[in-house]
Amino acid sequence: MAMEKAKQETDEENEYYALSKRTFGILAPFYDLSAIVLSLGMILWVRDRAVAFANAKPGSRILDIATGTGRQAFAFAKKGYDVTGIDMSEAMLSIAKKKNRFHNLNFEIGDATQLRFENSSFDVCCVSFALHDMPPSIRKKVLGEMARVLKPGGIMVIVDYALPKNRISRFFIYNFVRLWEKYYSEFIKSDLDALLRASEVRIKEELPIILGAGRIVKGIKTGVPDEKNIF
Repeated sequence: MAMEKAKQETDEENEYYALSKRTFGILAPFYDLSAIVLSLGMILWVRDRAVAFANAKPGSRILDIATGTGRQAFAFAKKGYDVTGIDMSEAMLSIAKKKNRFHNLNFEIGDATQLRFENSSFDVCCVSFALHDMPPSIRKKVLGEMARVLKPGGIMVIVDYALPKNRISRFFIYNFVRLWEKYYSEFIKSDLDALLRASEVRIKEELPIILGAGRIVKGIKTGVPDEKNIF
């Protein structure tokens, strides 16, 4: 059983990398436009809201995972933070680099499951609208790496899908989004709190966004991988 599970995860991860490279290579030139159209402009507000919600101290060092065309990284950079944005898509990063006008923001190619940075390198680690695109095994590795490079007491910010409390809204949003998001159903049912606890991160605050169809999660790295020291 263990061997079968490992093989399944490996096959799933290989498919994820191949699909991501192919898909984002095609979508990169149109990604920003499609994001604006799909969100009716709300995504722009969400990026700034995530920065405000993080409430990082001046001079903080920020790592933006799966930065894509750089929207979230730009939102942090314009507040004066020292920002690094990484993505494994050269096509997406090419767009981000062309738009970059900040001396305090650097983009680089990188796999979030194997970050090049040393332990405890960043004050804030952020991943915005990317975890739902990852198979469970990749998601677990990414969160583990984010926690590894985060300083003790550092802030982890996760922006992604959620479900409204209203049952009718939940039904329609769930069944609508899962039409095009491959891992959405699994992601929306997964236990993010448990994943973060395993990575020594405790959820401190949550903020509903996009009429409850999304949320911003703020966690703190405690260095305690169990049920103790809960906020």
